[in-house]
Amino acid sequence: MTQPSPLRALIADDEILARRLLREYLAAHADIEVVAESDNGLEAARALTELKPDLVFLDIQMPRLTGLEVLELTGRREGVVFTTAYDQHALRAFELHAVDYLLKPFTQARFDAALDRARRLLGQPAPGLDHLVAPAPTLARVLVRDGSGGMQVLAVDAIDYIEAQADNVAFHSAGREHLKAQRISELEAALAPRRFVRVHRSFIINLAALAGLEKTDSDAHLARMKSGKRIPVSRSGYERLRAVL
Repeated sequence: MTQPSPLRALIADDEILARRLLREYLAAHADIEVVAESDNGLEAARALTELKPDLVFLDIQMPRLTGLEVLELTGRREGVVFTTAYDQHALRAFELHAVDYLLKPFTQARFDAALDRARRLLGQPAPGLDHLVAPAPTLARVLVRDGSGGMQVLAVDAIDYIEAQADNVAFHSAGREHLKAQRISELEAALAPRRFVRVHRSFIINLAALAGLEKTDSDAHLARMKSGKRIPVSRSGYERLRAVL
């Protein structure tokens, strides 16, 4: 069987000891090749543009450009793991689609978990584990905008239902609506399939918030939520519900 090509990695951190530690952690992974190191943000941006590595291990506070500015300048949105001593930038990092946000000092085990997540998102399993089928991690929290224009973390279990609205999704929770720029099909793949069911092309419901099913005069179905909201159920959505209820 042909082995996949190694994942090419860039390490960007202004501290030499931090770069050395990342190299040591990566030494345990034969499928990763470090193609460049940068000790400032401008060099990191140049390396990203010229080398186009698969993975980027990126510090936040660096000379010339911060890690966040590097992503904004280059438009890079894939395969980025932040490694930083500052927790206040986590929300912005995840807005920029970071794979993970590692707070220094972090262990080899914590680093390995972030790397495994990056591999899955890039569609490349860990070497030697191709025969194993591990369950994909399910979403536990989502980052949404609040009414004042800020950000807040919403527990997925607190969501009653999710509604597609153009290129956004609306999370309905405790009588309030929270918007996020995401397609409903992407979100569906990240949710626990036995707790959240897509009952219609525009709706996903939380089974814990479902009160019952109703039949309409035209033999269609509606999902009656505990909040009183009634949600249309397509034929395929009804079959999905029957499979889990």
